[in-house]
Amino acid sequence: MFTEKKGVQPQTSERNIIGKNTSIIGDVQSEGDFRIDGTVEGTIKTSGRVIIGSNGIVKGEVECGNADFEGTFSGKLVVSELLSLKKTANINGEVFINKLLVEPGAVFNASCTMKSGIKDLKKNGSQKAQKTA
Repeated sequence: MFTEKKGVQPQTSERNIIGKNTSIIGDVQSEGDFRIDGTVEGTIKTSGRVIIGSNGIVKGEVECGNADFEGTFSGKLVVSELLSLKKTANINGEVFINKLLVEPGAVFNASCTMKSGIKDLKKNGSQKAQKTA
């Protein structure tokens, strides 16, 4: 009745949790998601989601697919999809994103570049140049 597809590997969803009383200094890389309730100083790289809980503190660089922040972040943040800032979030530094969602009360003191906006500007600029040339 049901046939199994050959050659298709099931996707495993890893979830890495850095607990409340845990401190990490260094670089961390994974394909899975991260939940940070402790302190991280260094670089976090993942294609998954990074969640910084209300007690979480991250200083350094984060590269991820999506991010939900309730805690404190300072440094460079690169999110390929959606950055969601809850009302307790405190963000400082340099941010590169595709989409941004900010709840009232969140602190966002960062230079922010939205990737989709840059692509749209380049397209519109080249079209105008072609029309006037």
